[in-house]
Amino acid sequence: MTLDVHQKGTFSTKEIKRQEAIFELTRGEQDLIEDLQLARKAYHDPMLKLSIMSEEELTHIFGDLDAYIPLHEDLLAQLARATGPDGTVGQIGQIVVSWLPGLNAYRDYCSNQVAAKALLDQKKQDRRVQDFLQRCLESPFSRKLDLWSFLDIPRSRLFKYPLLLREILKHTAPEHPDTPRLEQAITIIQGVLSDINMKKGESESQYYIDKLEYLDDRQRDPRIDQCKSLLCHGELRNKSGTKLHVFLFTELLVMTRSVTRNEHHCFQVYRQPIPVQDLVLEDLQDGDVKMGGSFRGAFSNSDKAKNIFRVRFQDPSQGQSHTLQVNDVFHKQQWLNCLRSAISVHHPADAAVTTPASSPAADAHSKRRSSKISAIIHIEEADENCPLTPAGPTSAPSSPCGDETPSPTSTSPSSRSSSSSSSPLSSPSPKHKTKKDKRSLCALGKRKETMV
Repeated sequence: MTLDVHQKGTFSTKEIKRQEAIFELTRGEQDLIEDLQLARKAYHDPMLKLSIMSEEELTHIFGDLDAYIPLHEDLLAQLARATGPDGTVGQIGQIVVSWLPGLNAYRDYCSNQVAAKALLDQKKQDRRVQDFLQRCLESPFSRKLDLWSFLDIPRSRLFKYPLLLREILKHTAPEHPDTPRLEQAITIIQGVLSDINMKKGESESQYYIDKLEYLDDRQRDPRIDQCKSLLCHGELRNKSGTKLHVFLFTELLVMTRSVTRNEHHCFQVYRQPIPVQDLVLEDLQDGDVKMGGSFRGAFSNSDKAKNIFRVRFQDPSQGQSHTLQVNDVFHKQQWLNCLRSAISVHHPADAAVTTPASSPAADAHSKRRSSKISAIIHIEEADENCPLTPAGPTSAPSSPCGDETPSPTSTSPSSRSSSSSSSPLSSPSPKHKTKKDKRSLCALGKRKETMV
């Protein structure tokens, strides 16, 4: 679709921008179709023909990409029919309203991305796979993008539709017949993305739950079966310097060690998972704690840690307290936001706050910023990535609040960014979760986050 340069002067500036926005939508569909075809012809088919991967493995990684090409070709055909002799599209609203619900076909594809990325990473250990992918990367057709970049393009495209439609609406006159239709289309795509994100969040959560390995049956908290969403996860260090992969589910905080068993990657549960409803969070100041546990560190200030926080059981008799360190202040804030959001569902705004101050040591603690929640932190994706995450993914807490996204999911080439804001609550503390609390918990589950 090209605007006739000879007639360009007859259009208003607003109409020219509207046509440019429609053209951007059209061009993006053409690029997507070409990339889907490329993924099949340059990667899938050669690896199958050369027996570099089995057909079952390729199906697991690539999904049913061919099935989505006709969907996007259909939109292009409708836009072509709506294009006049002068290269302009008169009305696009009804076209997108009718077409957008078809994007629900991507639910299974997006839900499978975590497992697909994990399998691809595993297969990359195979020398033949590694050599083939490296040669593709060095070839001009790849545009310096690796295979996963191509496989993640459809998900990235999904999250661009609201932006593209808003841009068209922005340059559409209020009295134009397209205006109400475009507003309806934006509502439809937001609903589609919400459903996809929810399904993807449930799938990601179950994927990691299945990867947990318990050293003792007493570590398996029955609440793990109630966790329908993974709010965030990523690699942190504890006070002794041990690397832990920490998972924050809607109901449990689980600390693990990443291990490999019989060439299969899993997460060995470290200590007892902490139920979110019994979780206390302390935001520690830089230098409050010495990390690493080295002999030299006991006699110097060089090991005083930065970007740390502490999590523990509400009941001191449980005896578990974990001081955790994040890479930087940005990712620390993401973790704090996610933890506060999760806790606030169980403890409304006016619930108890800090560590008790009953000793000189407690006086020092009182100088710390208390983190026992007083607000729900709403994390939204700025385009796509914290589960409409969004999120959540990326990598920052592969989820501290990431589109995927990231996590095998949260850290894909189409990195998800997220922003946070707090919304104070003033209602008294009920003994049971209110409907509003449950809606907040559900909303948390829709985030796509990133990885530390």
